[in-house]
Amino acid sequence: MSRVAAAIDAAHAEGRGAFIGYLPLGYPDLQTSIDAAVSLAESGADILELGPPYSDPVMDGTVIQEATVAALAGGFRMRDTFTAVREISARVDVPVLVMTYWNPVMQYGVDRYADDLVAAGGAGLITPDITPDAAADWIAASERTGLDRVFLAAPTSTDERLEMIARASTGFVYTVSTMGITGERAELDAAARALVGRLRAHGVENACVGIGISTPEQVAGVVDYADGAIVGTALVRALRDGGVEGLAAEARALAAGTARS
Repeated sequence: MSRVAAAIDAAHAEGRGAFIGYLPLGYPDLQTSIDAAVSLAESGADILELGPPYSDPVMDGTVIQEATVAALAGGFRMRDTFTAVREISARVDVPVLVMTYWNPVMQYGVDRYADDLVAAGGAGLITPDITPDAAADWIAASERTGLDRVFLAAPTSTDERLEMIARASTGFVYTVSTMGITGERAELDAAARALVGRLRAHGVENACVGIGISTPEQVAGVVDYADGAIVGTALVRALRDGGVEGLAAEARALAAGTARS
């Protein structure tokens, strides 16, 4: 069974939605990013989502972009992804997903990337800029290795595309709350609730909502209808402003929002 799906099921068994926390690797430096991810898991995250820095992060907002620039300036290299996943997986028993743009995976080699991620203890990939119809090599590699494939669904996705995403995804479907880049928003787009309903109609068991979720109240609102809430920018800001201790405090507050009434 998918380790990611099992983590979501375990959260549901405790009467809550899953809390999925994102952090960029290499920020503010590699070891601190590892320690921060471990602290995030120990502070309530059910699933870790780790982002290797990328030179053109088209999906990310200002806070994450600034962290990415700093990580690259600090000398982050592709191989550091697997070093980080290996150390984090050795320290905490929480599934680790890598959220990566597709070009670095292609440059590294799809099968080689999958094999190295499995060897490091990783659970799978979230691939924001590739769709299932263009991902035959990755689908084959993930089926061979048992890694999870998390594809994105957007409010603008057609029913035909949602059906394709539903068939190809494992672990969960990353349900985009609103069109645009990542970052905090005062109000989440109501389209997220409708999109989760559409995904359910296509047989999706686990739909987790991300983009724009930044408060415990927003987490609570999301897990009322979805299987989990994905938080990124608020956690990166907490790490930037308060270090690992500040991140842990923010994570505990967000995790408290996952309880279902």
